[in-house]
Amino acid sequence: MKPVVLAVPDLVSNSYFPAIAAVELGCFRAEGLDARTELIFPNYRAFEALRDGTVDFVAGPAHAALVACPRWQGLKLLGALAQGTFWLLVMRADLGATPGDVGAVRGRTIGAAPLVDLAFKHLLRESGIDLERDKVNVVGVQGMMEPGVSFGVAAARALESGRIDGFWANAMGAENAVRSGVGKIVLDVRRGLGPASAFHYTLSALMTSDLAIARDPDMVAAGLRAIVAAQRALTDDPGLAAEVGRRLFPAEEAAVISDIITRDVAFYDAHVSQAAVTGLNAFAQAAGLLDEPVAYDDLVATQFQEFWKAR
Repeated sequence: MKPVVLAVPDLVSNSYFPAIAAVELGCFRAEGLDARTELIFPNYRAFEALRDGTVDFVAGPAHAALVACPRWQGLKLLGALAQGTFWLLVMRADLGATPGDVGAVRGRTIGAAPLVDLAFKHLLRESGIDLERDKVNVVGVQGMMEPGVSFGVAAARALESGRIDGFWANAMGAENAVRSGVGKIVLDVRRGLGPASAFHYTLSALMTSDLAIARDPDMVAAGLRAIVAAQRALTDDPGLAAEVGRRLFPAEEAAVISDIITRDVAFYDAHVSQAAVTGLNAFAQAAGLLDEPVAYDDLVATQFQEFWKAR
């Protein structure tokens, strides 16, 4: 077995779940890889570790890599863990916000993690919301930088305590807030709540380095196949998510992960489309992370695209 390290910036969530599941369900092992998951937060630090060669893969938001590697130089996108921008806006239920109403954020304090907040701010700008004029305060959440803390879970707690009016985070945090009765989903662009243009701001991606590809392309290919196998296994039986949750998550989150993944499997497709890269480029430029578009073949490791389909 060849040892490999997979970095994730958030463990107790659905955001990068196919990668976490690929380790826990033995998909990497089936490909001859002895994989372990390493939690590295904030997200850009995971990509710094990839750049520096201390990890072999990162499962994270594709745009965050630009902080570690300008123009994604030295890195390659291997495949999508899931299609589309995967964060949701949850508001306090007592505010009476209508699903899809971006204007509900006016005069409110919204929690969002570093770099994740860029997607939210761009969505607001594209929707005609001016942060200063409309008095929208986008903030971090207390405790979010502590080791092992899931931002979404921390945000749900902050919402319940009244420290924020809403949060932009993963579906795990959203599920906790909704089930407790404290929160209500207002934006979920993957499911048609919010501007359609926001779907391709970023994506949950599996990435590796050019050095890893040059050094061991068979290992890289095996890692991608493991991810695709996990996507297929979860699609066929979303209940497998509960098994992973029981191993890794606190009891409350372990109890709901299967329901969340049941909804998410509709987006489990490793293909990286031209539209996804075009949208990612446009968002990264608008967010000040990129000076000019990067060509599809310069970002995506197309030599491995044959493995995007499950065998």
